[in-house]
Amino acid sequence: MRRVIVSVLAALAVVLGLAAPASATPRLPQPLDYVALGDSYSAASGVLPPDPTAAPQCLRSTRNYPHVLAAQLGARLTDVTCGGADTTHFATAQYPGVPPQLQALSAETDLVTMTIGGNDSSVFINSILQCGAAALTSLGQGSPCRDRYGSSFEDTVRNVTAPALVEALRAVRAAAPHARVVILGYPWILPASGGCYPLMPVATGDVPYLRSLQATLNTAVQQAARQAGATFVDLSGVSEGHDACQPIGVRWVEPVLVGTNPVIVHPNALGEQAMAAQVINQLRRR
Repeated sequence: MRRVIVSVLAALAVVLGLAAPASATPRLPQPLDYVALGDSYSAASGVLPPDPTAAPQCLRSTRNYPHVLAAQLGARLTDVTCGGADTTHFATAQYPGVPPQLQALSAETDLVTMTIGGNDSSVFINSILQCGAAALTSLGQGSPCRDRYGSSFEDTVRNVTAPALVEALRAVRAAAPHARVVILGYPWILPASGGCYPLMPVATGDVPYLRSLQATLNTAVQQAARQAGATFVDLSGVSEGHDACQPIGVRWVEPVLVGTNPVIVHPNALGEQAMAAQVINQLRRR
């Protein structure tokens, strides 16, 4: 009898010994599958160091807000951001060897972020260039850009960029049906008034004109997010006072002259960190 009891106890010990590790080591959650899409504001073009995994033309930085965000979330990042991208580059190749950005998405994607729309129809860059040229003719006085171009820039944003944003976001949702899709607005480039000619070569009277254009673009992004069921991160409030006219250490966007970023009128590392922080805040609220 004693021998039987010893045998049973030994068998139980083996069973319990085999079962214990399974109950003592619960399955760890998988990291978020995070895909970053977007343009140079997402890529942090010009911020050092460059991302060695990116095509050189994309000017992607390892200090862009997707990298900052992924580190804070402990996420597995696939970064396909690329300087100069517009909404057409979600579905078509931007450069040889740079495939459509939507190819990075799948049903396994958990989180998608982006800034996009500023390059559509070259409105943003054209407005800066045209207003800069106009400012030179008036030595920074008056509103030569507004006087010449009127509502044409904003009309393009409303009539061309806005519907393209809706289409792009819906395509993202279709390619990543289970993901949280987040689109950021653009941080302020100029103050509400005054400006800082010639560091930002915009005539005094054209500063509110370009601010209005940027506000129209951000509104188009926000409305597209609402229509496509995406989350909009509004940077208008938090970026106030951090425009390109502010000193180093305060500004989030670099000016045309005497800036620290070779890619002018783009976020610096501080701006990218601030953009990541706002995405984190939005995710926590949800």
